[in-house]
Amino acid sequence: MDIALKYKIISEIINSNDERVLNAVKTLLNIEDESDFWDELNTEDQAAIDEGLEQLDKGQYISRDSVREEIKNRFNF
Repeated sequence: MDIALKYKIISEIINSNDERVLNAVKTLLNIEDESDFWDELNTEDQAAIDEGLEQLDKGQYISRDSVREEIKNRFNF
């Protein structure tokens, strides 16, 4: 099989949204699902992330520009 055909196959896989096709390719290539990083976090980290997401949902956050301005003023940048 020539390299151009391999690249075409790769391109088709990348551009595909068909779960059936992608799962078939995954099975053919013996690719196992990677573990979710969430499962590797300890409970304290998971709780901290959940808390942060809840704060974002409630609008309790500081904008990037506000943080930059505070740093600029605090450290005379």
